[in-house]
Amino acid sequence: MRDLPAMFSRFDDAAPAPARLGELIPPVAEAIARWAGDVPAEEFLYVDTDPAIADTAAFVAHYGQELLRASANCVVVAAKRGGESTLAACLVPSYGRADVNGAVRRRLGARKVSFAPMETAVEATGMEYGGITPFGLPPAWPLLVDAALTRMPYVLIGSGRRRGKLIVPGAAFAQLPSAEVLQDLTPDTP
Repeated sequence: MRDLPAMFSRFDDAAPAPARLGELIPPVAEAIARWAGDVPAEEFLYVDTDPAIADTAAFVAHYGQELLRASANCVVVAAKRGGESTLAACLVPSYGRADVNGAVRRRLGARKVSFAPMETAVEATGMEYGGITPFGLPPAWPLLVDAALTRMPYVLIGSGRRRGKLIVPGAAFAQLPSAEVLQDLTPDTP
């Protein structure tokens, strides 16, 4: 395992996610157990966190503002075209916002794209709102990944539920099923 950046040292219970599959919801645990990417699954870490502070603002207020630049959110979007609606996911830096009306709409070939309602996102992913992760998403969904995340040594993301987070090498995101890395997904990323 590579050395973790110092900002992650506050998570003293960090352990390889494959050894903590029982703490993950089934689709996330299965995705990690079946991982076949170039980045070894043993480099994916699970940390136990308080579900009451799972939202980004509360999380970084508790654990430190520097984590904002090392975190990502996985958001579910609904793309509409010709009366049809399809779901997709976007993985974006926590300090940014997906360009749903530009890059996402163009990539998905949609007339209109909006953030999916909470109930829809939860039901379609089987994950808890505030903990949605790109691991274990429905395989047919497009997954749009901000290119900046793939260049980061490690990124803090949801674990599929509000309790717990994953710390994952950024290079792994480009290796997820149906992932497409976009340079312009989040216009305000460096």
